[in-house]
Amino acid sequence: MTASRFASILRHGALALSLAGAAAASAAGPTDTPAHWSPSWMAATQPLWDERFVLPLGIPARFERQTLRQVARLSIGGARLRVVVSNEGGTSPLHIGAAHVARHASGSAIVEGTDRVLRFGGRGDVTVPPGARLVSDPVDLSLPALSEVAVSLYLPVPSQPAGFHFDARQTLYIADGDLSAAARLPASATPWSTRVYVSGLVVETSQAPVTVVALGDSITDGNGSTPGANTRWPDALAERLAPRGVGVLNAGISGGRLLKDGMGRAALERAGRDVFSQPGVRAMVVLLGTNDIGWPGGPFAPQEPAVRAEEVIQGFRQLIEMAHAHNVRIVGATIPPNERALEGTPLAGHHSPEKNAVREAVNRWIRESGAFDAVVDVDALLRDPTRPIRLKTAMDSGDHLHPGDAGYKALAAAIDLDALLGNYPQ
Repeated sequence: MTASRFASILRHGALALSLAGAAAASAAGPTDTPAHWSPSWMAATQPLWDERFVLPLGIPARFERQTLRQVARLSIGGARLRVVVSNEGGTSPLHIGAAHVARHASGSAIVEGTDRVLRFGGRGDVTVPPGARLVSDPVDLSLPALSEVAVSLYLPVPSQPAGFHFDARQTLYIADGDLSAAARLPASATPWSTRVYVSGLVVETSQAPVTVVALGDSITDGNGSTPGANTRWPDALAERLAPRGVGVLNAGISGGRLLKDGMGRAALERAGRDVFSQPGVRAMVVLLGTNDIGWPGGPFAPQEPAVRAEEVIQGFRQLIEMAHAHNVRIVGATIPPNERALEGTPLAGHHSPEKNAVREAVNRWIRESGAFDAVVDVDALLRDPTRPIRLKTAMDSGDHLHPGDAGYKALAAAIDLDALLGNYPQ
């Protein structure tokens, strides 16, 4: 793989082709065993919003002469690693003065002896054009499945946030100066709950990539789960699939919608980037509709008219057609109940009798139409049997909209792996 080839990865769809080329270039080894580059983790990127939106952005307006350290957990492991850096949403070049990756210990600390310099086309510093993604050169760092890595970027010149993900469920540490190689960041490092720039981790594997993508909103993004504990439902699904060597990518975006842009592009638009361009994608699980139904007329979209069940169903039909055109299996998830959602906060408004009737109509279609390759009945799993329009207390995070850790674990356990993967070997 030449340096110029990696430097030319400027658009999302090119990533799959570039990684396939990387696999071919690194295939020869001491035993001539073919090697492959397999996606192991991703963060779906979102456009930035301004102060007119109901939620604050939750990220500094710029970074300068600062180190950003971010943690992510792999789904599958490998002998070597590449890091994907994103300037998507950026309107100016992103200059990275130094970059490192290491095994994560705890907090901002890394595991001693695992720190590696990240290079891009052989260079330790790199400029990422506006809107582009770059993939690092491989680093020799053997990583088991479900292990955590810390990626540190030093930004020497003023840099605007880009490659943004609102709800990381992990801590972003920001410290002054170039501390990209530090064993631990100082106590003065500022913690944030968002993610920037780091959008993918790719590992070298002996088998060709087999990938499952979870496409959804905040319920897939893991809102309501314990931060830093990797207890989102895609995390629990990754734990089930790791013994099979199947990577799981979380393409959830809090505030995401199927039909329209929300706190991210509409799923019908971003599926091409976040799902179908992923190397080895075999199946996807779709859990969407909560915000399509819940946002209109509420604080998130006060001027929007109510959505009809037929509109949501037609959106799902289009997503199914797209999946099958790419030879990807698609599992549909029913929409969980949300009576009392965000009750007592300025964000309440997801639930009403009329909105619930739309939700139930869409759920009937998901269960009964046979349009999906398989169905996971999240509604039946999470609802209170004595009050079916409300989350079961044991499954509720407490905001009556998002499950907690127990609910997410139960959701992942309810997915039939054979129905998800088809005839993929056990």
